[in-house]
Amino acid sequence: MEENKIIEVGTNEILKLLPHRYPFLLVDKVSIIKEKQEGIGLKNVTANEPQFTGHFPENPVMPGVLIVEAMAQTAAVIEMYGKPDDVKKGCFFMSLESVKFRKPVVPGDQLKMHLTLEQARRNVYRFRGEATVGDVLCTEAMLTAMIFDEK
Repeated sequence: MEENKIIEVGTNEILKLLPHRYPFLLVDKVSIIKEKQEGIGLKNVTANEPQFTGHFPENPVMPGVLIVEAMAQTAAVIEMYGKPDDVKKGCFFMSLESVKFRKPVVPGDQLKMHLTLEQARRNVYRFRGEATVGDVLCTEAMLTAMIFDEK
């Protein structure tokens, strides 16, 4: 990757990298700012998503666990992008720390998730993440995950 060149990873490429599918694929696009280190994921939050039928019908709010999952999926795309097509990788969430929910995310919002690699040891990666809508911080967290070879 050229220095300062942003790579846009669209839905079709994300589907090749992650095992998630609707309704659990929670990232629409990822812009990789610094290869294997930093990127921004986008999630367009729409009223027809299944979680809003029960959370909450009169006042729909995106569940915090789904916001954090969207952040984790963004981190996985950042780390797994560029791997050879014949290498199958899997990713497991290991831990969350310092999670804070600051503002609700509702249908019509575009959730922007900025993830930065803080530490990598062998196949374990720790990312610092912030999710915003516009310029307003909604969620922040430290996420740790393991990437492994699938059989």
